Amino acid sequence: MTFAAPLEAKSIRFRARSFVAFTLTPEAPMVEWLQGLDHWIGNSPGYFAGRPVLLDLNVLKPAPSEIAALVAELGTRGIRIYAIELEGASLGSDLPPLLVGAKEATTDGLLPGRKGGQEGSGKPEGKAAEGRAPDHGADAGGFAKGKAGASKTEESEPQVSHYDSGTLMIKAPIRSGQAIMHAHGDVIVLGSVASGSEIVAAGSIHVYGTLRGRASAGALGNTAARIFCRRNEAELLSVDGWYITAEEMEGVSRGKPVQAFLDGDGLRVETLS
Repeated sequence: MTFAAPLEAKSIRFRARSFVAFTLTPEAPMVEWLQGLDHWIGNSPGYFAGRPVLLDLNVLKPAPSEIAALVAELGTRGIRIYAIELEGASLGSDLPPLLVGAKEATTDGLLPGRKGGQEGSGKPEGKAAEGRAPDHGADAGGFAKGKAGASKTEESEPQVSHYDSGTLMIKAPIRSGQAIMHAHGDVIVLGSVASGSEIVAAGSIHVYGTLRGRASAGALGNTAARIFCRRNEAELLSVDGWYITAEEMEGVSRGKPVQAFLDGDGLRVETLS
């Protein structure tokens, strides 16, 4: 007589994951806020594509029916709402889940209360959401897409090197459609950055060639971050959420070596001698 060995039941693994998501904070009047959002998207197409976005409604405090209409309106713009923040709210199953306990992301860690005076500004801000997250929503390393810390595994991925200081060095040009996301320090690109590509860094960005794509420095609240490039043909430059578009730089700093940095309450772009 033979006996079959009992089958071992496999346990289900649950993991917690922390990641950085962008936050939109709508303000009244909504028509003007949406117009401002459309201006941002027009200057930087695909900025929200593939990224988890939180909708902070603590300033607007809309009714449930208005929330559904707003989520649908953002969906037509290619913005997928991952979760909603609204104190004391109870949302229906047809809406994104309610998020509780998220913290503002800073370069020193995930600390509450970063730049409270900017709440309600309507600009995309970094926010850390902790808990279960779909695998397609965020990559390890903090940002929603790209994997700056990966070694070269495909022909399309640029060569990168890491240093103990947190600096990420990219030794090849960045091609159109590539996105470099680095949440741990500066990014140095030895080549050029093509149109349609993007660099997002917690620290400063240095491009030793022509910068034609989008560059966002100080993404986690580093107001001292800067952007340097040998030739400025950028579609968009941004430091800590303050940005300037190609149209605004035309005839002033286009085609020149520049640095971009925060000066008071705005972003300043000046040529390098």
